Amino acid sequence: MALATKKLGLMQSQLETKRKTVSFDSYDLSVRQVLDMVESGDIFVPPEYQRQFIWDADRQSILVESVLLGIPVPSLFMAMNSDSTWEVVDGVQRLGSLSHFVGSQELLAKIHRANPLIVNGLEKLSAFNGTGFIDFPKSMQLQFLTRPIRVTVLNDRSDLAVRFDLFERLNTGGVSLTDQEIRNCVYRGPYNDDLKTLSTLADFKSSVKITAKNESNGTYEELVLRFFVYLYRYNDFNHAVKEFMNEYMNSVRHSVIPLSDKKLFGDVMEILAKAFPNGINRGRGGLTPVNLFEALSVGVALALKQGKKIDLLKLPVLANDENLKKFTGAGSNQKKFVVGRIEYVRDAL
Repeated sequence: MALATKKLGLMQSQLETKRKTVSFDSYDLSVRQVLDMVESGDIFVPPEYQRQFIWDADRQSILVESVLLGIPVPSLFMAMNSDSTWEVVDGVQRLGSLSHFVGSQELLAKIHRANPLIVNGLEKLSAFNGTGFIDFPKSMQLQFLTRPIRVTVLNDRSDLAVRFDLFERLNTGGVSLTDQEIRNCVYRGPYNDDLKTLSTLADFKSSVKITAKNESNGTYEELVLRFFVYLYRYNDFNHAVKEFMNEYMNSVRHSVIPLSDKKLFGDVMEILAKAFPNGINRGRGGLTPVNLFEALSVGVALALKQGKKIDLLKLPVLANDENLKKFTGAGSNQKKFVVGRIEYVRDAL
C-alpha cells in the first residue's frame, strides 16, 4: 500500500532538514602529512579515545602491509574544533598503528608505547616479518610515507548535536565509548573540567558504588552531571535521558560551575557519605541504583537550599520507603516518576 502524501511530505522535509545540519570536507593526505599533524597536535586524540588503541601487533602489521601494497585503507573520520584542529572520531586503531610503526619518539609518546612496532605474521610480504620502519631503505620509507589516506572531516558548520551523533554512530573502536565519554569529547570546556574535578571527591566516591570497569569510563562524571541537570531542570525532563543531558551540557559548556554549587554538591555528598557508610543502596550492599542516587542527592540538595537541617537517620529509611521504590523502579524514566522521586525526598526531609 502506497504511503500517504502527508507521510511522504514529512519524510522528505525531515530528511532535507537533517541533511542540512551535516557538513563535511574530504581530503586525500599522505601518511606523512597525517602523522605530522598528530605529532604537532593538529590532529587531537581525546583521552577518552586513547584507551581504544588495543590492536595487537599482528593486526597492526596487517594494516602496515595493506598500506605497503597500496590497498585502500578505510577513511579516517575527524571533527573540526573551534581552533581548526581536527579531533579523531573514528580511526584510532589505524592512526595508532601507523604512529606505532613509524615510531618517532613524539608519536610513541602520543600513543603511550615504549618501542616502535616490529611487523610480524605477514603472508603476502613475509620477507618483511621481524623488521621495523627504521630497517627499511630510504626509498621504501618514502614509498610508505607518501601513500594516500582519505580523511573525512565534520566541519564547524555542523552543530554539536550532530557531532555527538557522529561520535556515537562511528564509535567502532576496540572499546566502545560510553555516552559520558562522548560528552567529554564533544562538550569540552570549563564546565566539563569542573565535573571531572568534583567526581574525584572522596565523599562522592564513598557514597556511590559502581563496578571496577565503570570507574574509568566516565560513569563518575555522568553521576555528577545528573546531579546538576536534575537539580536545576528536573521539571523540564522529557523522557529521553541522553538528549536531556546533552542539551544541558551544550548550554553550560563554556561556563564554570559556580562556587556555591560546588559547595552544595560537597555538602550533599558529605551528608550521603555519613548516612550511607557502605554506599547508597537499599540495605543489600552492592551497586548504587542511578535513580535512587538522583532522588536522594537532588532531594537533599533542594532541602538544603530551603534551609532545612538534614536528619541523617531519615535517609536510609527513605531509601527503603515503599513509595520511593515506586518512583525509582523499572521503567521510571518518565517525567512523573522523575519529578515524583525528587520531590518526595525533598518533602520527606
